[in-house]
Amino acid sequence: MMIRLAILAALMICLPAAVSTTAAETAHPVPSSTTAHDFSFKMPEGEPLRLSDYAGKLVLLVNTATACGFSGQLGALQTLADSYGDRGLVVIGVPSNDFGGQEPRKDSDIAGYCEAAYGATFPMTAKTHVKGDDAHPFYVWAADALDVTARPLWNFHKYLIGPDGKLVAWFATPTPPMSDDVTSEIERRLQDLPKS
Repeated sequence: MMIRLAILAALMICLPAAVSTTAAETAHPVPSSTTAHDFSFKMPEGEPLRLSDYAGKLVLLVNTATACGFSGQLGALQTLADSYGDRGLVVIGVPSNDFGGQEPRKDSDIAGYCEAAYGATFPMTAKTHVKGDDAHPFYVWAADALDVTARPLWNFHKYLIGPDGKLVAWFATPTPPMSDDVTSEIERRLQDLPKS
């Protein structure tokens, strides 16, 4: 009897979260023909960063936070950009304060801090919501296009976008940018890029 009560209590706790997640995901219908190239982000000065501007390239889009315990990945992301940029990889940071309030800096200060602290000079958007009802449409689409398990659960979640704008891979927060998982996928996808 106690086990049944414990299971029932666990279900009562988890069920509202599952229902609200489903409701949030279905609240933003996205056409199946949509690709990442249909989305843009706001830069710190207000101008748009259109993912369609990177058509024909491989894009690693990462939600970042400078006060996160994983912020050391910023330097490794720059290493990726330096190592593969001339072959067609673009790294884009999407600062977010959604997880633990770990992006306390103003939009205008984030890129400068990342460069000073980690040598990171890849593009950084303005702070963006990546989860919940206020999630940027790209993140809603990505969760729908891949699976809800592929949505960011913390800072430094990584999406790899192919040259045609399709999502080709994702990597969870703890996966280091220079890990074999990430670099082998990047190298494999770079081989498929159109030759210029």
